Amino acid sequence: MTVLTSAGLSAAEAADRLRRDGPNALPTPPEPSPWVMLLKQFTHFFAVMLWVAVALALVAGLPQLAVAIAVVVLLNGVFAFAQEYRADRATARLRDLLPLEATVVRDGVRVVVPATGLVVGDVVLLAAGDRVCADLVLRVAADTAVDESMLTGESAPVRPTVGAAVHAGTFVVQGEATAEVVAVAGSTRLADIAKVVREAHPPVSPLTRSLNRVVTVVAFVALGVGLLFFGLALVLGTPARDGLLFAIGVTVALVPEGLLPTVTLSLARAASSMANRNALVRRLDAVETLGATTFVCTDKTGTLTRNEMSVVAVWTPRGAVQIPGSGYRPEPLGADGSPTWEAVRTVATSGLIASTGYVEPTGNGAWRPRGDSMEAALHVLVLRLQDGHPAGAGPLTAAPVEVLRRWPFDPQRRRVSAATADALHVKGSVESVLRACADAPPEVLPAAAEMATRGLRVIAVARRALPGGPPGPDGDGSAVAVETGLTLLGLVGFEDPPREGAAEAVAALRAAGIRVAMVTGDHPLTARAIAAEVGLLVGDQLVVEGRELPADLAALGELLDRDGVVVARVSPEDKLRIAQALQARGHVVAMTGDGVNDGPALREADIGVAMGLGGTDVAREAADLVLLDDHLATMVGAVELGRATFTNVRRFLTYHLTDNVAELTPFVVWALSGGQFPLALAVLQVLALDIGTDLLPALALGAEPPDPRTMEGPMRSTVLLDRRTLVRVFGFLGPAEAAVEMLAFTAILLLGGWAWGLEPSAELLAMASGTAFAAVVLGQLANAFACRSESRWVLGKSLLANRLLLGAVVVEMVLLVVFLGFVPLATLLGQSWPSPSGWALAALAIPAVVAADALEVALFRRRRG
Repeated sequence: MTVLTSAGLSAAEAADRLRRDGPNALPTPPEPSPWVMLLKQFTHFFAVMLWVAVALALVAGLPQLAVAIAVVVLLNGVFAFAQEYRADRATARLRDLLPLEATVVRDGVRVVVPATGLVVGDVVLLAAGDRVCADLVLRVAADTAVDESMLTGESAPVRPTVGAAVHAGTFVVQGEATAEVVAVAGSTRLADIAKVVREAHPPVSPLTRSLNRVVTVVAFVALGVGLLFFGLALVLGTPARDGLLFAIGVTVALVPEGLLPTVTLSLARAASSMANRNALVRRLDAVETLGATTFVCTDKTGTLTRNEMSVVAVWTPRGAVQIPGSGYRPEPLGADGSPTWEAVRTVATSGLIASTGYVEPTGNGAWRPRGDSMEAALHVLVLRLQDGHPAGAGPLTAAPVEVLRRWPFDPQRRRVSAATADALHVKGSVESVLRACADAPPEVLPAAAEMATRGLRVIAVARRALPGGPPGPDGDGSAVAVETGLTLLGLVGFEDPPREGAAEAVAALRAAGIRVAMVTGDHPLTARAIAAEVGLLVGDQLVVEGRELPADLAALGELLDRDGVVVARVSPEDKLRIAQALQARGHVVAMTGDGVNDGPALREADIGVAMGLGGTDVAREAADLVLLDDHLATMVGAVELGRATFTNVRRFLTYHLTDNVAELTPFVVWALSGGQFPLALAVLQVLALDIGTDLLPALALGAEPPDPRTMEGPMRSTVLLDRRTLVRVFGFLGPAEAAVEMLAFTAILLLGGWAWGLEPSAELLAMASGTAFAAVVLGQLANAFACRSESRWVLGKSLLANRLLLGAVVVEMVLLVVFLGFVPLATLLGQSWPSPSGWALAALAIPAVVAADALEVALFRRRRG
């Protein structure tokens, strides 16, 4: 280690070390390539299947079909890429937690240099308000207090002494210090935590797992049925080219080409809605993961609480008072001149004299703390006892009297003292101050214990007269010599109050069947009190410290897998293990946090939730969701939207598969008839249905607003294709739509003179095929409204609640007219305008689908009842 000199490093030596070690900057993760992101959209399983279909169509001499399928793949891919790229850029990249500049001593001169230019051995000068920009060792410390909450989770500032280490990313909140740089950039403790964050891989979301299963099953079914139809065609003597055409048609009919872009848009829309509610989603699939959450591990400081200290109780030998209100704004208390209030004024004033922290107005009606938050709270109390601070009444930072000498805090004494012309004012921990008192009333210890059980931070304030003034520099001016024979003035209790709505948010999560635990670096008593105040501590009221947690993950999961548990004094490694243990028990874990220490756990959890206002950049980068207002209630709204989004995905998956049944049925009938029954729909018509008329209603279903019952009880299912969905699709809705389609097609053929086994004329086949096409589209219309709810029939929900669906249906009808009435397009598709009787038959699809939906809902209710 470099020997510290008052001159610091020379500029030449600093430059050499900078060249050798590199800049003092955290390593940043590489940006994902847009080209790689785009390529992925064209190479997933569905896309590969359709590319194969393109190749087969070209081999079969069907260039129009090949072009149509290729256009579908390209449009889907570009659309999905645009949504993913937009979401990826929705939040800023990780910014360094280092300040832009630092004050150092080089060549004996104080200079300001960029933080990236710091090197090992530099002498750094720190003052209150500075962010520490490298790992340092203190060489000189004067009443120094450092906020390490973002590294440790402990909300109270620490007071390092000479020789102690302070770490990059922390803040100096009080005093001054001179320190030596011992580690920079990737060698700092901050970098170690950031490395763990980068190396932790977020688990696959429930939606992704379920969607992958659906895609795999549908793909293999489509391929299997396509090959089966190709074989049947060859057995029936159909030319290989026509057999290949049928096989491609079956495959295309079964593959819901619009499913993946519809999912992407639904997630993107939900993410946009969450952003409007102050919840910024950083990964689209995190939208649904929120809805599937079964266990929330919430931080205390800054999440359940405001992260601002307030004096809420003062005890004096003349009596105790409770101080109403919270925050740093000095609203008048209206205290009278009774002996108790006079004693409270004495305690507050003496405590403020022994402090250097204070509050100041920001100019917009708000107040902010400077220095130690507890000392700022004392300043607020003094101002409130003066009925506020009138405008222009002098500097707020001035002590009530001139301080001639200070004795700063140290861990051995655990006290702070300040001497005025005639008195010594002391504050510190209750035990340490009482040891220095000449006599103390016996009721002080019970009073302190009562405050502690309420979760308050408690300090004692004492005073003694200095008739001759404070000792000079040549006298015995040690703190131990001065701090004797004190008279106890009283106790002060501080609270970091709960956030507004925190209790309601905890209750809402619990009502949704989600377990809630507090995981904090704070003291167990403080954590217990806050947990009780917000209604989190329930059941057996388990409060456990991090050092007491079992080393075995299975035992850890068994211990914590309950509602209302509190884990205090946790380390970053503890939070990581807690997430892993709960995941091993099958939970979908949401972990909230705001500090650097929370980064690894936020990355490991199924859904990491960071605070946007008070949180650190590392926490925000590691998280999947950033609460822009730091309110846990905002997360509750995000969970509701996540659940609604998953339900919407089920809605349009049901919609897609129901229509696919109607698209596949003509090929099945043709195969079962041995080719004697004409094909009602051709491959190009199927593509027109999937992309032209099918897509917009599916997208509108993805925007269905949340049901009022969404947050009542646990999420019903995290499986997209469960038994209920399959029954609705293949037992009711799909057969109803397909039956009318085939009925209308057959009736038009029969009315035109067709008989079994004969080849219908091209004109008759085109009209019948157009009628079948119209029946499927009208069935889609009814199906879209039927898929809005699994528990209520079509008219059981307001038709105006989803105006996007109404607009999509109007566009669908316009497209139907275009596909059938625009002759060149209709000819390309192999269809023509239906006759009046054909339209009447096709219109039967609407009541048929509505009736099938009502029947299925009624039967489901009866079974459930």
